Amino acid sequence: MPSKNDMTMKTELEWIRALADVLTETGLTEIEIEKNSVKLRVARGGMMVSAAAAPAAPAAAPAATPADVPAPAPANAANHPGAVKSPMVGTAYMSPSPSADPFVAVGSTVKRGQTLMIVEAMKTMNEIKAPKDGTVKEILAQDAEPVEYGEPLMIIE
Repeated sequence: MPSKNDMTMKTELEWIRALADVLTETGLTEIEIEKNSVKLRVARGGMMVSAAAAPAAPAAAPAATPADVPAPAPANAANHPGAVKSPMVGTAYMSPSPSADPFVAVGSTVKRGQTLMIVEAMKTMNEIKAPKDGTVKEILAQDAEPVEYGEPLMIIE
């Protein structure tokens, strides 16, 4: 009969493998989640895997060349009251298909519940809906580029 530690290790390995699969599917280089006071970070580029009991200090991100890094969102975008944030890690798509027009553009008037974009996560297309009526002031996400959980995608005022 396996010990409790053996079962915990098996569960943790399954958790790590699932996160590694998310990295592969989304093209992300790093993912970090916390569950039951355990923080787990999986990163690509030598495939570093680390787990630590909370609180753990965040690891420094590897330096990237300017061409590889999308333009960072303005520092105040995440705190903006009209920020629409990504509810998950995935890939942002601005239109329902590659040949279709984007759901919205800067200056578009939107209604609460209107689809703004799609975030694909684990082969599932998740519509990101407008949380309120307003006008799209800024689109921060790039089409077909990865987005992180909590990352501001656009600003609606």
